[in-house]
Amino acid sequence: MEGKTTKVYLVGAGPGDPGLLTIKGRECIENADIIIYDYLASPALLKFAPKNAELIYVGKKGGDHTLPQHKINALIVEKAAAGHIVTRLKGGDPFIFGRGGEEAEVLIEAGIAYEIVPGVTSAIAAPAYAGIPLTHRDFTSTLAFVTGHEDPTKENSSINWASLAKGIGTIVFLMGVKNLPNIVKHLTDNGMSAETPAAVIRWGTTTKQKTVSGSLSDIAERVKAAGLTAPAIIVVGQVVSLRDKMAWFEHRPLMGKRIVVTRSREQASDLVKILTDLGAECIECPTIQVFPPDSWAQLDAAIESLSEYRWIVFTSVNGVKFFFERLFEKGKDVRALHHLKTASIGPATAKRLLEFGFKSDIIPESYRAESVVDAFKNEDIKGKKILLPRAAEARPILPVELGKMGAIVNEVPAYCTKEARDSAELLLAELRAEQVDLITFTSSSTVKNFKAMLPDENIRDLMKGVRIASIGPITSDTAKELGFEVHITAESFTIPGLCEAILKQI
Repeated sequence: MEGKTTKVYLVGAGPGDPGLLTIKGRECIENADIIIYDYLASPALLKFAPKNAELIYVGKKGGDHTLPQHKINALIVEKAAAGHIVTRLKGGDPFIFGRGGEEAEVLIEAGIAYEIVPGVTSAIAAPAYAGIPLTHRDFTSTLAFVTGHEDPTKENSSINWASLAKGIGTIVFLMGVKNLPNIVKHLTDNGMSAETPAAVIRWGTTTKQKTVSGSLSDIAERVKAAGLTAPAIIVVGQVVSLRDKMAWFEHRPLMGKRIVVTRSREQASDLVKILTDLGAECIECPTIQVFPPDSWAQLDAAIESLSEYRWIVFTSVNGVKFFFERLFEKGKDVRALHHLKTASIGPATAKRLLEFGFKSDIIPESYRAESVVDAFKNEDIKGKKILLPRAAEARPILPVELGKMGAIVNEVPAYCTKEARDSAELLLAELRAEQVDLITFTSSSTVKNFKAMLPDENIRDLMKGVRIASIGPITSDTAKELGFEVHITAESFTIPGLCEAILKQI
């Protein structure tokens, strides 16, 4: 997508799992001026939108339509005619029961250029995530996709039930869970055996996925008992019997657990990805935001006198990021550090430093400041200058203890963390609704700011039934000092270590 010209992109957003968005679909979101999105398009995809993009929700949920289709059509035309690039983000695939064809016709009539960007349809993806192959050489080579919710203005059904019941091996019904009893009746009345396996998959490919299976004789009763409602798809055919041995997605260890991630939005991705891959539904409520320091003066002075230092110690990925960004802004490059030895707290910090061409001379086995102090006991640092670029609010132990060993430590603020208030409303709503299983804390700052977000109401009641997982003992101690009960403390003070501890104890 090289140059921007007025155009509408009808984009399939996929079935729900954000990872199933196509590369081109992501490009369309990234380049959009306006994004018009549906109920079934994952909100997580909107993080790819430009900051100044206009986001317009036009979702349809059951009989509740934010905008009727003719008004959606008019909106798309209006925004495109004003000279904007419009991405119409539709759940699944726009041309499979997505009314994309109708929207394309309207654009043709208006003389507006458009492109169709296919998406992964839930008709294929949801069964795959439920462990149901839609075709299998031992069972069937025929497959049909059928709407379970025909146009209500049509006088007669266009579905040939006799052909479906007798000539198709696997049938997938979309938008049909409300009409499930009628669908079963049509199939059995037209000759399909009541013992034919059937399954209903709700919220397929998402962490809310739930599957109920049975046969045509009892599937409606099973679905009703399980409380399954839209959005859901129905699969009918012998291939459903393979689910018993092929099911995988719903068997993941954290499936269905709702976990709050309090890490800054910029750094939450690793933790969110691991937890999501394990089956959890992550609620991103960052309690901290990372900013440049209030003044660059101290760091600038240190950069200008780098030749005086013998060591530079990085305590976090943020420290590495902001230090090098400022180094380059000052017109210098990595050659200014050629004489320095480096120490990093944690493998993530060391990895980030390596991206700039520096291998850490010290990476302590335990990823906290006290371990760095222990590691320096094997080094001759008496009278030598050590640069410590880190958060303005960091604990004093590192400069104090290194100073006791004779080092001349220059602690300079490379960044600062501040409370992120925009998450407070979402966080409180989730806690009050008792929809949270676990809260993760990855630093003392996340705990302190989390506490600041809570109202004066009884915190014990608010946190009832909610477990807390901490990345390490320092963070756990902070949480305990603030009145929280910590249930899980990682033994390895890293994001993978935190996830491993959660797996062991949840």
